[in-house]
Amino acid sequence: MRHGYPALFLAAAAAVGQADPATGCRPLWNGRDLTGWHGQRHFDPYKLAAMPAEPRQKLRAEDDATVARHWRVESGELVNDGDGAYLTTDEVFGDAEYSLEYRTVALADSGIYLRGCPQVQIWDTTEAGGKWKLGADKGSGGLWNNEQHERFPPQLADKPFGEWNRLEIRQIGALTWVELNGVVTADGVVMENYWNRKLPLPRTGPLQLQTHGGEIRFRNLQVREIPAAEANAVLGARDGAGFASLFDGKTFAGWQGDLDSYEIVDGAIRCKAGRGGNLFTAGRYADFTVRLQFRLPPGGNNGLAIRYPGQGSPAHTGVEVQVLDDTAEKHAQLKDHQYHGSVYGVLPAHRGYLRPVGEWNFEEVTVRGSRYLVALNGTPIVDGDVAKVTSQLEGHVGKDRTEGHFGFCGHGDAVEFRAIAIRPLPAGR
Repeated sequence: MRHGYPALFLAAAAAVGQADPATGCRPLWNGRDLTGWHGQRHFDPYKLAAMPAEPRQKLRAEDDATVARHWRVESGELVNDGDGAYLTTDEVFGDAEYSLEYRTVALADSGIYLRGCPQVQIWDTTEAGGKWKLGADKGSGGLWNNEQHERFPPQLADKPFGEWNRLEIRQIGALTWVELNGVVTADGVVMENYWNRKLPLPRTGPLQLQTHGGEIRFRNLQVREIPAAEANAVLGARDGAGFASLFDGKTFAGWQGDLDSYEIVDGAIRCKAGRGGNLFTAGRYADFTVRLQFRLPPGGNNGLAIRYPGQGSPAHTGVEVQVLDDTAEKHAQLKDHQYHGSVYGVLPAHRGYLRPVGEWNFEEVTVRGSRYLVALNGTPIVDGDVAKVTSQLEGHVGKDRTEGHFGFCGHGDAVEFRAIAIRPLPAGR
């Protein structure tokens, strides 16, 4: 179940501009011509990637031709007349911040595609624009194509026609933050995968400038890639009320089990190489959210023990959420329910969202009744009800447990955990 962006778009082109050492920002556009950009119509990227090379190249040539007809550079501004393919970066991006300014006219409709998916909405918000029935009265800057998550901004922040608007966008995993003219219009909202709503937002993809219905101008386009450590800090800080630390960074206070199989190194709990066993909390939990960071060695394997009774294998007497290096060749032939983030033997996870081996990942697991939600690096990879699924594990007596310890399931690899915090949830929350 590897569901990143189509392989066609995984290789990034050379950057358009050099980063400012002080801010890390760099220009997305050189201000002179369309170097670093190409045309791409509103077209399913999964279908595009599956096309044979010749028809795919033909489609690209057609889109580039419409760009040449309908886009132009004028006085340091990108100008579109309201028609043609969308201007698309050759480069692809993962976690990143973008800033740009735009100016549009009455009846125009536009948006910013993130990772090739629609979109941060830009449109005519007046009643005369004729789209109040679609939500235009609520303003630009929302994630209009969402169906399950918030799609409209909390207030209208658009400037009158003829004035420049400023958009600032931050994307970490599937989470999107947007400010329009200094007003927050999306605050860490999950952006859904418009092209396949059964899958999370792609891990990477291009930025696209969508437009139709009237002239729009763009200027001052900038990007800053967000490093893993910063992304983890942002994810760990959001909605932090009620979380209590489970690890002081120095001792095993509050932990029990196979203490001899684990060690504390540089503020992290690490399973000793060649050792195994279960390390688990003294406290017991029913419904809760747990947050942590983990780092995998090549081929690393461990697990999160959920509602563990303190005896036996957590994968059987409780529930194990898998922690695994999915990229290792030795794990290539596992079953879907065995890969990283899966509720082991029960609920398979979407793959392709781990950071490179050796980097710290951020994971959040919420257990509410029999429902399990797992988010990896800001992307939801599991959302399912274990009560509705038969376990693939023989003797899985703990699948439907309602409380128990939280912990780690060592399998002989030096997997590390840090910044471990838990928030108990009241029943029914």
